[in-house]
Amino acid sequence: MSPRGILFVDIDGTLVPSGSSSSFLAARLGHQHELDQAEARYASGELSNQEVSEIDARGWRGTTPATIDRWLEDLPVIAGIDAVVAWCVARDVEPVLASLAWQPVSAALARRFGVTANGGPRVGLVDGVYDGTVAEHVDEHDKRDRALALAAARGLPPDRCCAVGDSRSDLPLFGAVPVSLALNAGAAARAGATDALDTDDLTAILPWLGRWERGLDSAGG
Repeated sequence: MSPRGILFVDIDGTLVPSGSSSSFLAARLGHQHELDQAEARYASGELSNQEVSEIDARGWRGTTPATIDRWLEDLPVIAGIDAVVAWCVARDVEPVLASLAWQPVSAALARRFGVTANGGPRVGLVDGVYDGTVAEHVDEHDKRDRALALAAARGLPPDRCCAVGDSRSDLPLFGAVPVSLALNAGAAARAGATDALDTDDLTAILPWLGRWERGLDSAGG
């Protein structure tokens, strides 16, 4: 059976509040300073996500998936994720990761919290070792399109979905769903979302989610 609705949630800056998952991994891979500079330039519009991904992927060369997965067990996340997931499950709402984070990050968080991973860019893998190339690019428009494609596969139109995020990469998805929340967000995301909230505990979004969920009874689909 299809869920009643879908909650799309960003990863970097939203579920991972201090920096990004890429920066977290780059600190262990040895290129954090270079990546942080590139991500700041992306945030200001100077670099594309493709350019940032290529800079980051080079630092993965020679590393194995098992090493990345082991490091991701320690990825710091915002408090309250388990409670929000439980709220969703109790109300037949599917929590889905909609993010430009690398696919291993989405997969790790999906396993950790019982949510749905939905794509993301991929680092090239040759003979079980990352080769430092980008095997699949994903930008903010792909992020939106993959989210909507997943909803369609569930038999749901966009008006039965909502989105939570914090940055310019969330704007296309914010524009495609009727209700969106800029969480601990920059000015662009706040301007593009229907609501905004600052918090260090994800359970603070539950009243907002409750208002959206009650509206599903009158939504289309």
